[in-house]
Amino acid sequence: MSKLLATLFTGLLFLAACEPATPPVGPDGRPATTVYKISNRDAGQIQFRMLEGVNTLRAAAGVPQVQLNTALNNAAAAHSRDMSIQNRPWHFGSDGSSPLDRVARAGYPGPAVGEAISETFETELQTLAAWMEDPGSRGVILDPAARNMGFSWFQESNGKIWWTLVMGG
Repeated sequence: MSKLLATLFTGLLFLAACEPATPPVGPDGRPATTVYKISNRDAGQIQFRMLEGVNTLRAAAGVPQVQLNTALNNAAAAHSRDMSIQNRPWHFGSDGSSPLDRVARAGYPGPAVGEAISETFETELQTLAAWMEDPGSRGVILDPAARNMGFSWFQESNGKIWWTLVMGG
């Protein structure tokens, strides 16, 4: 009898563990913001997830796909870090540089098509979705002249992420 009770108790514990967890709720009743911490394991995949997301959107819009470019990635990384230092998301560097200047400085041989930036605690794909809601950022992502993409970020110790996406022709 005790063996049967132990088996039933174990089964109930198992079923209780299978119940879906409810997301944390903030004081306003909406889902609480969670911090997206980028681990070393995730870092290697983030650019490729963004590239895949961007190319899926570009294919749906009927424009050519883009490929990652090291020089554009470097320009994006430098600007992400610089935005963090300035503590503001904007398209000008602390030295007054524009996206055109940074792309040329990084050694990219073609023209800069545009740049999308963000200051957030969200994932790269949540950020891409937000960019697609903004007409300016959407235009950069779907610009038919773009052939290459650079994407990078800087994450502060508090979890805030400064994302930069650069398109090149």
